[in-house]
Amino acid sequence: MQVEQIAELLTAQDKRVSVAEADTCGLMGYLLSTVPGSSRWFPGGVIAYTGGLKQSVLGVPDEVYENKGSVSPEVAIAMAAGARNLTSTDYAISVTGVAGPTGGRSDLPIGTFYIGLAGPDGLEVAERIETGITDRDENKRAAAQAAFDLLGKHLQG
Repeated sequence: MQVEQIAELLTAQDKRVSVAEADTCGLMGYLLSTVPGSSRWFPGGVIAYTGGLKQSVLGVPDEVYENKGSVSPEVAIAMAAGARNLTSTDYAISVTGVAGPTGGRSDLPIGTFYIGLAGPDGLEVAERIETGITDRDENKRAAAQAAFDLLGKHLQG
């Protein structure tokens, strides 16, 4: 879903969204902010590229990070929940993954991401995506788009 469509849905529902980004390093926030008037529904977010920030700023529990790994559905959900709590938004989306071109392994190849979403009424979901792409920038863009698609799906009901 395009950011303009997300903006329309958030505005119509009088909701706000924040972001927690690892591998996208601010791309989601940037893209959301390209819509004029985005400050009404997007206050900001957190870039937590390394594990220490995921725990200290977003509140990802040490045991989750250590036992499940930085690229896991549990960490994606904890990142989104942390951003939502930190910013007092209705929704938060998160991304953690392997952008490449190095760092992949057999169970987490380059282009593997977990997208997290936290929202009202205890909504906490994560989806795994595998882009099949080795280009770092293209992977970041695909991960950001997957997060927008997940948010859009929930905003549409």
